[in-house]
Amino acid sequence: MPMPHRTQMQLIKRRLVGKEGSERTRELRAILGELPNYKNGPYADIRKWVNSQIVETRARGRVLSRDSIAVRREGAAQIALVGAPNAGKSSLLQALSSIQIKTGDYAFTTTRPVPALTRIEGVLVQFVEIPGLIEGANEDRGGGRALLGVLRGADAIVYCHACGSPLDELETVRAEVTTAGIDKPSILAATKADEAEPPAHTDLDVVPVSVLDDESLDRFRDAVWQLTGLVRVYLRDGGDPVALHPPVTVEDVAHSIHHELGERTTGARVWGPSARFPGQRVGRTHELADGDSVEVLDR
Repeated sequence: MPMPHRTQMQLIKRRLVGKEGSERTRELRAILGELPNYKNGPYADIRKWVNSQIVETRARGRVLSRDSIAVRREGAAQIALVGAPNAGKSSLLQALSSIQIKTGDYAFTTTRPVPALTRIEGVLVQFVEIPGLIEGANEDRGGGRALLGVLRGADAIVYCHACGSPLDELETVRAEVTTAGIDKPSILAATKADEAEPPAHTDLDVVPVSVLDDESLDRFRDAVWQLTGLVRVYLRDGGDPVALHPPVTVEDVAHSIHHELGERTTGARVWGPSARFPGQRVGRTHELADGDSVEVLDR
């Protein structure tokens, strides 16, 4: 009997993390061969999604093969830092991680994408600084096509704009991203917030941040976590939390620990937002909330 379709979809997406091009296509074909050949229902929908991913991966490979830059994915989510030259991206990335980056008060300090890992409430998240995008990036000005290719593979975008800088710089960058057909969950990091007021005329959620202000960096991390859309579930026996795409059930968490545990579990005891009271006993299909802590019950 196949596992629940939602759990199967979670596992499939996890298998695809970090895989692009021919490697991704091979993995998708392997997944297709493992799926039940149902004509209708949720598993038929999964087969349809996998087939669409094969077509999309091939098309993306044809478009990007000449101008691609590879950035290996790590962590639970990949967040791109995007903005005009000298928008404060490098300083922000350095403040969020232990990576050492060349910074300066002049344009194009960074010339290639720079990835760095950081922990947000125990979950590894990968930031990728995209070198400054300029007008004409879609026509490959400033190596824009390759940079947009990296951006296309990210899970979400943090637009960076230095407080006090002309808003036209931000709108130019966003126009190039839109022209490239890239549509990702996005927020605006108003960098250098200790020097000037953040921009007021934008449709993006604005998070003022200064690398000199730890509280603003904490607020920025919180905003990025919301941007990922992931649900973070803590295990009562300790260790790093599990991070999964919603909806997340007790069964999903059990499967993420071990496939056999996912098959055996009868439910869990839950502490946190989804529990009516601390330590509530729930079934395997109970939907968990971000911040929950669980003790998975093994029969």
